[in-house]
Amino acid sequence: MTGTPNEDGTRTPLAYSSDRGRGILTPSDRNFLLERKTDYTKHSKKQKRTRIRRRIRNAILDFTILFEHLEDRDRETVFNPDDDARDAYTQGITDMLAFFHLGTMGYYTPFKDMLAQGVNKSEQQLAGSDYRMVTVDFNVDPVGRIDVDEVIDKLVLGDFEEITDEELRAFVRLLAESDDFSATSLRSEMKEQMNKFIKQVNAAADQREQALESLND
Repeated sequence: MTGTPNEDGTRTPLAYSSDRGRGILTPSDRNFLLERKTDYTKHSKKQKRTRIRRRIRNAILDFTILFEHLEDRDRETVFNPDDDARDAYTQGITDMLAFFHLGTMGYYTPFKDMLAQGVNKSEQQLAGSDYRMVTVDFNVDPVGRIDVDEVIDKLVLGDFEEITDEELRAFVRLLAESDDFSATSLRSEMKEQMNKFIKQVNAAADQREQALESLND
């Protein structure tokens, strides 16, 4: 199932598909939230929202049972969708994390603490021992103002290793939003450049292996 086909030949994204089976939300819930059905009275809207909240809370509680009792093969099957549905499931997982992060702001246990505990529990289950302990780092650092001239100077000089992740993300965003930039028109040129880049990376890896072999002789 990859989505609902439309009359114009396109397909509705899987998450918004009208023929998708029930999950946390019923098909009726989805139509309500997506405003595909609007003939609700004020009272029926209130009832609908109450039922949706109740189902979400029960779904959260169900994850305790799923984590502790769902067989490994069932979990692995859930997270191994068909190729043409993987993007939709990846987006769903991303939005699930976004929903929990947003929903737990102001919650009495910080999101990062629950995230760390969850990752630790999964690592312990994987290892089969509570002696398996890991450190989970999670920080939310806002991207501030970047010095465009400074970033361009680094690019011109080839000082790529000096460009920070914050500068890179902000610069790409600024570039994509520029009226004079078109990612589509650069596609073929960038693909050609990428092929050259990969050849250089592979050549460097081969040279490294040869150097290691020489050292070991």
